[in-house]
Amino acid sequence: MATPAELRAGLGYRPQFCADLFANREKIEIVEVIADHYLDASREKRAELDLLADHFPIVPHGLDLSLGSAEGVDPSYLRKLARLVARLDPPWWSEHLAFTRAGGISIGHLAALPYTQEAAEAVARNVETVRRAIPTPLILENPTVIALVPGCEMDEAGFLTRVLELTGCGWLCDVTNLYTNAVNQGVDLEAELDRWPFERVVQFHIAGGRRLRGLLMDSHDAPAPPEIWSLLEKILPRAPNARAMVLERDENLPPFGDLVEEVAHARAIGRLCR
Repeated sequence: MATPAELRAGLGYRPQFCADLFANREKIEIVEVIADHYLDASREKRAELDLLADHFPIVPHGLDLSLGSAEGVDPSYLRKLARLVARLDPPWWSEHLAFTRAGGISIGHLAALPYTQEAAEAVARNVETVRRAIPTPLILENPTVIALVPGCEMDEAGFLTRVLELTGCGWLCDVTNLYTNAVNQGVDLEAELDRWPFERVVQFHIAGGRRLRGLLMDSHDAPAPPEIWSLLEKILPRAPNARAMVLERDENLPPFGDLVEEVAHARAIGRLCR
């Protein structure tokens, strides 16, 4: 049996807790930064990024590359992203399996793709374009899906598997998104774990959310609930190539010690389940 990869536990960086992060840096093994925050950065933001990179392993996470756009990726955005990734020289970087532009117009949020062969092939073409500009390994994140796009030819597990096959990318498995979609769509996720390509997972996202009008939302404004930790425990033995678990929190930021405790909890689960 192959030895599982080293599994680090860390945080998605937010400037509000910069000082606390450095005061606790021995407890945070990896930091994810939002790439878009540094594409047209001021001198101060560039200095912030350099400081982070001097003290933590950094992985950039993109928001607006729109890998699912049938019209292709924005070359100007891609050039900026390529410069940032080259500057950081991370072991991998990530984007969402979604689209944020259509017809040349930004729609302002991550939108789910139809689960079709045509959509999977569009992603594969865009990934090939991206690879010519950014040779660093790209991993793709499963997004939340509030409503399925009509005309799907496969389910989420089938679509993700097909895209990873076509692109050769690794998977950023957002455990919260996986759970949220299953609950909102009435899927018995634990009964179908064998259908997901967990052997392709390179990184995990973990977050808490809330209910809104009867739906679970991936709002990043609460601690990860027991259901997410339980699901992570079930997934980890199936993910021998996973190398990082990153906690996400954007709203209702608690005392930094609470975030450190969540990271420590993830680390403990990782050690128990690997």
